[in-house]
Amino acid sequence: MAKRSSLSIRIVEGKNLPAKDINGSSDPYCIVKVDNEPIIRTATVWKTLCPFWGEEYQVHLPPTFHAVAFYVMDEDALSRDDVIGKVCLTKDTLAAHPKGFSGWAHLTEVDPDEEVQGEIHLRLELVPGTRAGRLRCSVLEARDLAPKDRNGASDPFVRVRYNGRTQETSIVKKSCYPRWNETFEFEVEEGATEALCVEAWDWDLVSRNDFLGKVMVNVQRLWAAQQEEGWFQLQPDLPKRRREEGNLGSLQLEVRLRDETVLPSGCYQPLVQLLCREVKLGTQGPAQLIPLIEEMTSTECRQEVATNLLKLFLGQGLAKGFLDLLFQLELSRTNEANTLFRSNSLATKSMESFLKVAGMRYLHSILGPIIDRVFEEKKYVELDPSKVEVKDVGCSGLHRPQTEAEVLQQSARTLSAHLGALLSALCRSVRACPAVVRATFRQLFLRVRERFPSVQHENVPFIAVTSFLCLRFVSPAIMAPKLFHLRERHADARTSRTLLLLAKAIQNVGNMDTPASRAKEAWMEPLQPTVRQGVAQLKDFITKLVDIEEKEELDLQRALSLQMPPVKEGPLFIHRTKGKGPLMSSSFKKLYFSLTTEALSFAKTPSSKKSALIKLANIRAAEKVEEKSFGSSHVMQVIYTDDTGRPQTAYLQCKCVNELNQWLSALRKVSINNTGLLGSYHPGVFRGDKWSCCHQKDKTDLGCDRTRSRVTLQEWNDPLDHDLEAQLIYRHLLGMEAALREKHQQLSAGTGAGSTFTGPGEAPEDRLAQLLQVLQDLREAHSCSPASSPASEPNCLLELQT
Repeated sequence: MAKRSSLSIRIVEGKNLPAKDINGSSDPYCIVKVDNEPIIRTATVWKTLCPFWGEEYQVHLPPTFHAVAFYVMDEDALSRDDVIGKVCLTKDTLAAHPKGFSGWAHLTEVDPDEEVQGEIHLRLELVPGTRAGRLRCSVLEARDLAPKDRNGASDPFVRVRYNGRTQETSIVKKSCYPRWNETFEFEVEEGATEALCVEAWDWDLVSRNDFLGKVMVNVQRLWAAQQEEGWFQLQPDLPKRRREEGNLGSLQLEVRLRDETVLPSGCYQPLVQLLCREVKLGTQGPAQLIPLIEEMTSTECRQEVATNLLKLFLGQGLAKGFLDLLFQLELSRTNEANTLFRSNSLATKSMESFLKVAGMRYLHSILGPIIDRVFEEKKYVELDPSKVEVKDVGCSGLHRPQTEAEVLQQSARTLSAHLGALLSALCRSVRACPAVVRATFRQLFLRVRERFPSVQHENVPFIAVTSFLCLRFVSPAIMAPKLFHLRERHADARTSRTLLLLAKAIQNVGNMDTPASRAKEAWMEPLQPTVRQGVAQLKDFITKLVDIEEKEELDLQRALSLQMPPVKEGPLFIHRTKGKGPLMSSSFKKLYFSLTTEALSFAKTPSSKKSALIKLANIRAAEKVEEKSFGSSHVMQVIYTDDTGRPQTAYLQCKCVNELNQWLSALRKVSINNTGLLGSYHPGVFRGDKWSCCHQKDKTDLGCDRTRSRVTLQEWNDPLDHDLEAQLIYRHLLGMEAALREKHQQLSAGTGAGSTFTGPGEAPEDRLAQLLQVLQDLREAHSCSPASSPASEPNCLLELQT
């Protein structure tokens, strides 16, 4: 039984941002921080005050997090990036919106006194006396303090104030993980109402000291407990008067917090078995649950429900059967071939999710080189005469600019070349396509051909396949390559236009070059020869793609399982120690790393022979390294044991915060079930005779910061979590339980039974009654689980005085 928390984040766009550059514009991007820990960086949108990002992320994190903050920054090439403003959403705010926070939020100024982070370890006790008691405050240590100095650290000290008297600890130089172990005493009278104030400060020799956070302790509560010890979250100072709201612009966000208590696997077996039984029976039995789920699921929830169901059946080996059932349901209510799979039904949403989960690596292999070429060439491409701007093209010779006709002719050649290369790559990729994807397309092709067998509908089975492959998978990836992880940055305006025209061309090919698709945009006519040739190529490709028998499908799946595709791969810089001397930031080497379910390996190039660096079972932690250690904020450490059982650490440098968090997420996910995972670690390095983070001289010291093994980013190739998917489906069904009971009553009374809900040898309402009983059993299991009861708040003496 476990408590799972996740954040669904969509950063949509910004508007009315202030100009930070001398050209009267800005180059905005967003940084997302969870409890002041940067986890996401969006792409930069150049030269605009109203940027559009449209980026989506799923973050898994511990239930103890406090807030998520969105910082809008202006990227500068030569100087430090400017902070435009921020939006902060606390956990309480998100919890007050069960369906998620959605809308525009005004950016506010970033006040250094409010940018606090970290915790402080205090021991508080009241010693009774004859006249007055003694309040004893022991300041032990702090962790993860905000770095305020240019060296990436702080010089922290603590100021303790009570009843008009102030005492201070010593200053710990160059550390965000200081240890003081100092005790202060104050006289206190019984019934005193004044709070004890513990403030952390960064000492500066020349300028004023920087505020690091504070803790306010209610002394009255301490009389009952007498003694309290623990870690206290540092709080910001009282907010200052801000600039008028709206002056810094606004940010459109969609953020949803989900806290789920996941029960043991056995609790979900009745639900899983009930749904699987329906898929196995298909249309042979009274398939009433899947149609009911689709009927009662709102449009805004349909994509989420489709993804959960798809992953559940994928884990049970029934994804093809589930999708085949949806195909049959869709075909049974479709009369016109030209409307087939055009709505946002459960079938279309499930197939979209299926292609992303099962076919993303395949998509990268065929589309990646073409997208890279478009980005590298950066040619001006335009086919619409009304949008041609000759001034943007430059000169074709020494003096003469290109004419409009020359621009259109050159653009047609460029697009034809890209379209031809894409179709050729697609046609060569039959064997590279995952077997389960090929088998699913075969079922779709056969079902559609059975439903529309006439000669006039001979292209309909092909269009059914391309409606998913081209229109809902390849084409969206072409238009937004960053959202499909094909590029790290968004395309500029010129490249975006090229990608849009290429996506339109592949849509025309996917529509089998119908007169209706040609009539929409007549200016696409120059591409018609390539489109017509592409239609023939695509039909030949689909014919070969769906030509797969069950034995071949099983053989391909077995061969694929033996290949162990990498969980994560790419170039990284590895830092090494040289002898017994200090660890130098210059001692690194660029290598190509590959993470599988067995080991983290490296090679000189992607095609070179790989050498195992760390066995997966030996990983004890994967964490960030503080910036001052190597002069970079994008370094991670993998703590592991070698073959002799001795602890070792590998330091790996990434090129950006997104790559850093992606690697950390991948390492944490594949090692989550390892024995001996660490609960604490050193975010610094052991340089000379001490740790750079906390200055402790014992190299075997347990660590000065807690590990963050549960903070991960969700990726398309994540391992399936069967229990979590079952819990999410249960949660959705619980929301429609009242409607399901009403439907059950109708069927029992014989007023709502239709052909969909009847079957030989089984009462129409049997499965629905079983589902309602399963929901009741799961609800009772949740009510009895310890995780569902409200947890007592730690550090109850902590009380922010306002």
